[in-house]
Amino acid sequence: MTVLFTLLLLAGSGLLVLRGGLHSLLAVCQPNQALVIYGLPGARGYRLLKGGSTLLVPLIEEMRSLDLSNLNIPITVSKALTATGIRISIAAVANVKIASHEPVVHAAVERLLDRSAKEVSELARVTLESNLRGVLATLTPEQVNADTEAFARALMEEANDDFSRLGLELDSLQLTAIHDDVKYLDALGRPQQVTLLRQARIAEAEARAEARIEAVEREKTTRLVQLRRDEAIARAEAHRRIQEAGTRQDAMVAEAEAETAGELSRVEAELPLQQARIQSVALQLQADVVAPAEAAYQEALATARADAAGIRADGDAQTEALRALMDSLLAAGPEARTVYLMPRLQPLLALLRQAVPPLQVEELRLIGEGKTGATSLPVLLARLQAATDLDLGRWLRAAPPPA
Repeated sequence: MTVLFTLLLLAGSGLLVLRGGLHSLLAVCQPNQALVIYGLPGARGYRLLKGGSTLLVPLIEEMRSLDLSNLNIPITVSKALTATGIRISIAAVANVKIASHEPVVHAAVERLLDRSAKEVSELARVTLESNLRGVLATLTPEQVNADTEAFARALMEEANDDFSRLGLELDSLQLTAIHDDVKYLDALGRPQQVTLLRQARIAEAEARAEARIEAVEREKTTRLVQLRRDEAIARAEAHRRIQEAGTRQDAMVAEAEAETAGELSRVEAELPLQQARIQSVALQLQADVVAPAEAAYQEALATARADAAGIRADGDAQTEALRALMDSLLAAGPEARTVYLMPRLQPLLALLRQAVPPLQVEELRLIGEGKTGATSLPVLLARLQAATDLDLGRWLRAAPPPA
């Protein structure tokens, strides 16, 4: 019994030793790993294991692992020069891992084996920042700001060659911030912001308008229903009133005819009285207005006729007197005018004598056109006749000589 137990114990111990040795020679690859097994001679001097397991050759082969997990790397580029000379700053986040596909994985084995994740991240960051500056130098700030996805794709294409030589793979790149010190991008964004704000306001106004239109449509529908209801009520009321009017029509016609007949009778009864009043007013007008007016007219007519007769008689007498005067003047001959004017000159001479102050004449000389320088009496008489139309010479010739 003791011997059997001892044999079993030795067998178990052997199995454990064998299991431990086998386990140390077994290489198991995780899904996020790539195993590099080296030691045996070959074309590359190593063999790769991506997934699964394999046995190592004891005392000859050794094993190293490459971590294929994603590395989240923040990238910041400050004041990078663009194609237009504007310096901009960019912040991004890149997802990088060690490549696992042929033939890039061999570059990773050569350059990244036994490097820590921190060292790999730093290498990838420096490479990406360098590529980022190179891509920015070929673009304008407007292009970078307008389409960040296209910019990220261009950056990934630019970085692929460098990453392939390093044995890295760029899974994704996201830009988190773009800005510049001179606010150039802010100025570029203002029109877009204004456009977006305008579009938002237009959309809001359209939404309000649509809501208002819907409200108006609902109100119109409600109002139409109310109007139809009111119309039906009005039609029913009108029909009722028509029926009532039809029933009351005969009574109203009879009442109107009775009122008309009574009014006609009253007017016919008052007609003789109105005619008598008309005759009375006519007589009163005849006595108060017409008769006095006719009397005044006859009296004025008689007075006018008498005045006209007196005026006519005076005119006839003056006419006869003038006619007699004319006859006597014509009979008197050419000197009749002088005789007619002499009595009328006497008042005029008296007025002239009153207008001239009294003079004392000591000596009177006639200065005229004679050869001796004195005015002759005939010339003086002719001038007096021309001025007064008086022929004093005739009177002097007719006057008797002095005694």
